[in-house]
Amino acid sequence: MDRTLTYTVSIEESDLRADQFLSRRGFSSHLLTRLRKNMEHLLINGTPSRTNTPLHEGDILTVHIVEEHSSYHVPPVKLPLSIVYEDEDILVANKPARMPIHPSMDNYYNSLANALAWYYRDSGNFIFRCTNRLDRDTSGLTVIAKNMLSSAVLSDMAVRHAITREYLAIVRGVVTPASGTITAPLSRKPGSIIERCVDFEHGERAVTHFRLILVAENIPHHFAVFVGDQLIVGGYALLTAQRVHHRAAGILHGHGGQVVQFHHQRIAADGVFHIHVRKNGQAVMAA
Repeated sequence: MDRTLTYTVSIEESDLRADQFLSRRGFSSHLLTRLRKNMEHLLINGTPSRTNTPLHEGDILTVHIVEEHSSYHVPPVKLPLSIVYEDEDILVANKPARMPIHPSMDNYYNSLANALAWYYRDSGNFIFRCTNRLDRDTSGLTVIAKNMLSSAVLSDMAVRHAITREYLAIVRGVVTPASGTITAPLSRKPGSIIERCVDFEHGERAVTHFRLILVAENIPHHFAVFVGDQLIVGGYALLTAQRVHHRAAGILHGHGGQVVQFHHQRIAADGVFHIHVRKNGQAVMAA
């Protein structure tokens, strides 16, 4: 979606070029290239300018981020949509289980992307940019970048493993020990484009911290919290469907680099849902 941002140059940044200044604020090389090609999208003190323009203390930079088109092959469909948080840069949705993230051959009209395309149908061009892709059967928080800059910032955080994730899971069997850390590299399972398996030779680093929080005495189920969704590869095959809920996410968000934590707690016993949004540790919204 379109976004307009305004920055004031400080004395510490007065020797930088405009592209260096913006790069420090998360602008990717791709986004800077777009600004180079269209001077009208970068104004310095109200004047269209090149990205290599030297800056001075007190200069005002106005950047117009413009979406040229909407997502291809994502038809808008009116579907149930639970929005936990939204501002000009990101949207956090509580995705239900059995809803895929993206349209596919067999799920062309029932994905989260379809629902958001409908939600933004009257808001100009919208590109679906999902930061954390959940499995179809995994419910919980999904962070959507609403423009190219927030997408670049969140993508960089994902590469640096700077996004925290916490999952609530139901498993059958006995969790022993009750807490710990699993370090087991994962790779794609041979013959599948979806399944993953532990592969110590070719797998990518994967670390999962887990903690048992509740044991149901009368039924053979155990409840556990997992940081990371990698444990999906084990245990859940014994259930008729996996029971994994992405209940918390933490990101650096905003131009001041605030720590924002989104928390969605499901209490299965009475169906109560609690949603908390925290910035720098202070609660700003609860429901």
